[in-house]
Amino acid sequence: MLMRRLTPENGKADLAEAYAYPPDLDGPWVRANMVASADGAATWEGRSGGLGGEADRHLFQFLRGLADVIVVGAGTVRAEGYGPARPDASWEGLRVGRPGTPAIAIVSRSLDLDFTAPIFTAAAPDARTIVLTVRDADPDRLRAAREHAEVITVGRAGCDFAPAFARLAEMGHRRVLCEGGPHLLAQVAAAGALDELCLTVSPVLASGDAPRVLNGTALPPAGRLRLAHVIEDSDDEGFLFLRYVRSR
Repeated sequence: MLMRRLTPENGKADLAEAYAYPPDLDGPWVRANMVASADGAATWEGRSGGLGGEADRHLFQFLRGLADVIVVGAGTVRAEGYGPARPDASWEGLRVGRPGTPAIAIVSRSLDLDFTAPIFTAAAPDARTIVLTVRDADPDRLRAAREHAEVITVGRAGCDFAPAFARLAEMGHRRVLCEGGPHLLAQVAAAGALDELCLTVSPVLASGDAPRVLNGTALPPAGRLRLAHVIEDSDDEGFLFLRYVRSR
């Protein structure tokens, strides 16, 4: 068996080129961005932020600038203290002809959401927060959601992600960025709706019982990924940035 060593090229990586969405999309392209420790943990003390570093945070913001909409589970919104996306200096030239910020789309079956929180009250008018929920959601909570957000109802027992992303694309949100958490991402992958995984490997050992990047029912072996690139951070912090694309 032949193996080759991947040595980073000299010079700064062009992130706009490395992470460009496919051109001329006529439907949704769903990208996930996750971080994991070297031993596979997706959280540190219950949050993903503890695994990151300066380079990881920069890429996190940059990928947001490329996206039309950021999809996240309600549990992650609560755990990570999510608010509306805010413009970042790295976005210069990325959002020409689009709203200044991507919208946030929250996935919630129970609609156990604080509609007075900034993620709803402080969102830009052209990037109003979206809620993805089920048709059988509690009617009172559904009415409250519709007063404070754009609401998409798909599925009954759980969110049906293929039509949900299709609805987002109809709204102009074709470049989808899924930020998890692990349970949500496992559901998206199980639905066959995940096109791409951007994975930051953090140079820490976490051990413990933290979830993996995907945390749910085991997936079938079909739908392998191919490695698109490996980028190393330039500050010698030891982070690796992997981009995988689903084989067609």
